[in-house]
Formats: sequence, C-alpha cells, structure tokens
Amino acid sequence: MLVYLNGDWIPADSARVSVFDRGFIFGDSVYEVIPVYGHRTFREAAHLARLKASMAAVGMDERLGPVHWPTVCTRLAETLPAGDGTLYLQVTRGAAPRQHAFPANAPLTLFAYARPRVSEPAGSAASEMTAVLCDDIRWARCDIKTTSLIANVLLVQEALRRGADEALLVRDGLVNEGAVSNVFAVCGERLRTAPRNHLILGGITRDVVLELAAGLGIAVEERAPSQAELSGAREVLITSSSREVAAVTRIDGRPVGDGRPGPVFHRLHAAFETFKEEVRMGRRM
Repeated sequence: MLVYLNGDWIPADSARVSVFDRGFIFGDSVYEVIPVYGHRTFREAAHLARLKASMAAVGMDERLGPVHWPTVCTRLAETLPAGDGTLYLQVTRGAAPRQHAFPANAPLTLFAYARPRVSEPAGSAASEMTAVLCDDIRWARCDIKTTSLIANVLLVQEALRRGADEALLVRDGLVNEGAVSNVFAVCGERLRTAPRNHLILGGITRDVVLELAAGLGIAVEERAPSQAELSGAREVLITSSSREVAAVTRIDGRPVGDGRPGPVFHRLHAAFETFKEEVRMGRRM
C-alpha cells in the first residue's frame, strides 16, 4: 500500500512521523474520510471544504503545508483494487517541542491513504442497526472534525458493551447525533434531524440524504428530536460516510416502530443506492 506523506508517495511500512508530532502528543490534528465508488470520489469538493473549515477553526495555517488535495485524492482512488473504498486525509500542526501554545512556523504534517471497502452481506440486513442512548460527554465544538476522538471512542465502546452498534447522544434532552453518525427520526409525517451547528458534525452523507428526501417529497424539519420524540418515532435512521444510510430498529432494547426498517428508510436507501451508481458512472459527484 502506498501512502501520501508530506509530498512523498511511499510504502505504508516505510512511513514515519515524529514522536513529537502534535497530532501524536496532543491530538492536535483534523481529518476527513471520503467515500469512493468506482474509483470516483463522493462529494470530494464538500469534503475538502469541510477539511479546510476544520483547519481554519483550529488555527492551522495552510501555507505551512501546501498540497493539492484533489490530485492526491485522484491518485489514491486509482489504487483501490475494486474501485470502492474510502480515502483518509489527516493534517496535524506538525512536530515541535511539547508546549500547548502553537509552535511558530512548524510545517504541517500531511498524511493520506486509501482503504478498500469491507464487503458486507447483500440485502437490507446490512443496513439494520441497534442503538443505545448515552449522555453526550463530548466538547462543545463537535462541528470540527478533529482526531481528538476519545469521547467518541468511549461512547462507541459503551454501546458495544450494552450489546448495540451505535450510541445516540443526548444533550439537554435533545438527540443531536450519534457517536459516529448523524441521526434522523420520523416523527409524525416529518423526517426530523438536528440543524447544522456547533453540536453536530455536519455530515456530507447527511446533506445528500436531505437532498434525496426533498426530491422524494419527504417533508424534513431541521430540528433535533427530543429524547421523548425519538422514543415515539415511527422510524430512526443514521447516516455516515462508512455506514451510508442505515435503519435503527432497536433503541435501548426496545423496538423502533414495529422493529423493522420502515418505508421512509426503504425509499431513502434505494435513492442513495441509485445516487452511488450515478457516482460510479460519473453522472454525479
């Protein structure tokens, strides 16, 4: 496997980063994960814009690590044997003596690689998940896609400990998102999801699902469902770059609706599968 590191293309086994890199010492770094279908990147411009926004939010100076990410993404996507997978891009504040203050003019560390998509079983079962509700213990800038993910790691582990796949996070009585996903709930006749703000990571897949819902005539309300509303929802869905569109069929051991993926999920899942095929054919970005 070849990886991109600070302007060089090298075998993964030969890649080296300083033990004094601030990404290692402080988690002082940001990242992106870009899906690839048929060697074509999915919403690349939106992902790169989010990476740039994350860098700006944490005060990283792009001039300290110039790179043309579209060229890097194209080359990485071409290395995927079956054409489908994900690209991982990471930018750290670089290597410097350990102190909290930003180092002066330390070159950024730029790293990227491609990973083939893990094969999943065919059929809707691959898109069914269970979840538990957990208190949102993360910080107040969830909109920054930073590698400082220990809270998310602990929340996912708590979900696994309780026999579920994902943790849905409650803050002040509202369910804003999951530990590694955005959350949608079918409340009455509306598909409800939290608005873009500092309490969620605005997902690119989330945005596509909102576009698809509009095209299907599904009414959407960008308002975080309350914990009570989620408990009474007819359907609950999650979206992410890796899980795409999945139905949550049980929360805290209790069935959502009738305990099976519902009609809104099936419509959005089918529309997303069509969207992916159009990406593969080069008709969508």
